[in-house]
Amino acid sequence: MPILPENFSRWLVAVLEILAALFVFALGALVLTALVMYVSDRVQTRHTVRRNFPLIGRFRYAFERLGEFFRQYFFAMDREELPFNRAQRSWVYRAAKNIDNTVAFGSTQDIHRPGAIIFASSLFAPLDQEAQPAKPVTLGPFCRQPYTTRAILNVSAMSYGALSQPAVLALSMGAARAGCWLNTGEGGLAPAHLSGGCDVVFQIGTAKYGVREADGGLSETRLRELAALEQVKMFEIKLSQGAKPGKGGILPAAKVTAEIAAIRGIPEGEDSISPNRHPDIDDLDDLLDQIARIRELTGKPVGFKTVIGSLDWLDDLCAEVRRRGVESAPDFITVDSAEGGSGAAPMPLMDGVGMLLSESLPGVVDRLVAWDLRDRIKVVASGKLINPRGVAWALAVGADFVNSARGFMFALGCIQAMQCNKNTCPTGVTTHDPRLQRGLVPADKAQRVAHFVTNMEKEVAMIAHSCGVSEPRQLSRRHARMMVGQGRSIGLDELYPQPLPRQL
Repeated sequence: MPILPENFSRWLVAVLEILAALFVFALGALVLTALVMYVSDRVQTRHTVRRNFPLIGRFRYAFERLGEFFRQYFFAMDREELPFNRAQRSWVYRAAKNIDNTVAFGSTQDIHRPGAIIFASSLFAPLDQEAQPAKPVTLGPFCRQPYTTRAILNVSAMSYGALSQPAVLALSMGAARAGCWLNTGEGGLAPAHLSGGCDVVFQIGTAKYGVREADGGLSETRLRELAALEQVKMFEIKLSQGAKPGKGGILPAAKVTAEIAAIRGIPEGEDSISPNRHPDIDDLDDLLDQIARIRELTGKPVGFKTVIGSLDWLDDLCAEVRRRGVESAPDFITVDSAEGGSGAAPMPLMDGVGMLLSESLPGVVDRLVAWDLRDRIKVVASGKLINPRGVAWALAVGADFVNSARGFMFALGCIQAMQCNKNTCPTGVTTHDPRLQRGLVPADKAQRVAHFVTNMEKEVAMIAHSCGVSEPRQLSRRHARMMVGQGRSIGLDELYPQPLPRQL
């Protein structure tokens, strides 16, 4: 048996005395702090709960912050959450990781509720060997450099600055592997957009970030420089976005680093708030003039993005295009939904402004068909389409392409922490904190982005085959139905009948 040193007992007693002293000191400090907080709460006049229930009332704020996390992980059912429920997110996570995406024992989706979409299966579906890849679509046939792509799902507009540098780099690399485009968002073109080698759609926001003169006007020189880049395939004029129709982009000062400021052409460390609309576009004539100007300067397809609030103006736009000639038309229209929301936005706009995609997308397509402009103007659907059924629905209604923002954020590892408007995103997707960015490894996440696109296309094609067509872009309204209640459904071709031709 080992013999302990003679002074061990004295050493042990000394250590215990020190620990006891530290404990008493910590306990005293804790009691003193609690007393100070109690008195502070009792005498302050701003917070009723803390004044009436000193110290204890402070737990209310902690519970509020933790409530959304407890609901997400412990209490909410798979189909209950908003803006995206667990089932929707889970499909993206599994698709991005390229793991088994089958489910057992039946669907948890309530397909009986009014508004639910179901697809009309065919008695004789094409054999696997009869399946075809999605047909290519050409945008900008009157441009010097048209753009042709097979992509169905593409990366929607998310600005560099709103997203972190590793996130944008991962999206660029992943989009290149998947063969889809990456929209820059209104924050300008960053090196990370180009680093992966993907096709890029440059978005021109209301502040003209990246293509602005000192006075905020459009820089023709900068436009020509961007157009000279092979990767920049198209230009998109952002009139409005789903998260905040009628209000410009918002980038908090904490995210306006020296790099972001240089790319955008704005002061460092100050809130970056874009005008609520383009100061140089007052009406439809101005919009078509601006489209023509940018198309002439760049030689590449030009379109615009907007949230639909009314369909009436589309008739005026189409009539003016017909008067000027079809070559004057926008090469594409990106139809954003009021359900958008990847960026920071005021709650009144996020919650209640703009039409839903379920109404606006078929309305836009029908107006273009009525004016015989459907083949000339391509339609991009954007807004909460992150699962195969939603993408297949958009194609069946008439979209040529689908853009997704939050779907790709989930592919990058987003956990819907609802901190996009802060600098505290725990997954590194929307923060400039190097400690948090470290967790997002671009090479790894790029593969997940590519898997997300590949598996989306695979499962949309599977829906198309079930409906009896050989490739996704052959889906039409007769292939989908909407539940109207009491176990009955109506075909989308009946719900949205063929529009009457307008006077040309």
